[in-house]
Amino acid sequence: MQADPIRAPARAQDLILRQRVRGYRAGDLEQHYPKLAVEEDYFVNYGFLAPAHLDLMHPRIPRRPTTAPTDRKMQALLQFAAERGEVHPRMASAHFKHGRVSNYWGGASSATTMLLDRMHYQGLLRVARREEGIRVYAPRPQAATHAAAPERQAEALLHLAVRLYAPLPAASLGSLTGMLAHAAPQLYRHVRGVQRTAERSLAHTRIAGTTWYWPADESPQEYAIEQRARARLLAPFDPVVWDRRRFEQFWGWAYRFEAYTPRPKRKLGYYALPLLCTSRLSAGGTSASRQSASSPRSVIERERHAARCFSARLRPRSRVARSFSASRLRASIC
Repeated sequence: MQADPIRAPARAQDLILRQRVRGYRAGDLEQHYPKLAVEEDYFVNYGFLAPAHLDLMHPRIPRRPTTAPTDRKMQALLQFAAERGEVHPRMASAHFKHGRVSNYWGGASSATTMLLDRMHYQGLLRVARREEGIRVYAPRPQAATHAAAPERQAEALLHLAVRLYAPLPAASLGSLTGMLAHAAPQLYRHVRGVQRTAERSLAHTRIAGTTWYWPADESPQEYAIEQRARARLLAPFDPVVWDRRRFEQFWGWAYRFEAYTPRPKRKLGYYALPLLCTSRLSAGGTSASRQSASSPRSVIERERHAARCFSARLRPRSRVARSFSASRLRASIC
């Protein structure tokens, strides 16, 4: 499950779990995380995984090796964490005084925090818990080198990604395979090789010129379309929404997450939440004013459908949203 730090209207992981866990409240995952059998780590995106899945990727070997000075700093940080059991980035920064460096977005960040992040990626540290949203690290127990052949590991990783995001059009399967280069750089050559095998072993069909793939042990006929009117506001990183290519093919309009888009260029709003009502979907909720990204006719059709759905479901869902957010969020869901 993908995670994202933006809190307005809520973190992505909370919005995703809200639709799948009865009685879920914003922040429940963070509160209960230390007792759950899940780990924060990197996959095709950053998020939460089962511990067994991490074993397919670790020890993770970055494509660009660290320098000797960086290695020494990392070893000192690892010893610091081992002596204390846990390490907060502020505590480590105050102790080591590594200064500040340029971050991935062009700004400046604590060099110590960046080192901790790299150590987490390489599997030297794990996220033990969060404190006011900030990751608190602990040494990660080092597993033995994976006994399976690299090809089997790569095959298992690819099938894991397909199971999470299927059904996938062929182009999205290729894109997803490419993202596994970040999940396990040391396996990437093997992942590309097993993709060709997976295209034969996965269940697939061709519809309107597009080949679709899904796990061989799943059958689309097993899943009935929900008939009763039920409104669901989906997170931008929800597995239903995540593949923008599939989203547009299924519902006929292009959804874009615009939180990082300059305000003048936004068409839907800062944090637009697609509205799913039965099997229909529209641009139903946003945390800011939005402008249409489609033709007036299609917008009217979607809004009329949303209005029919809302007439039966909007008020109950609004009460659920307030309950979901009241204890930990200042901003409302919609």
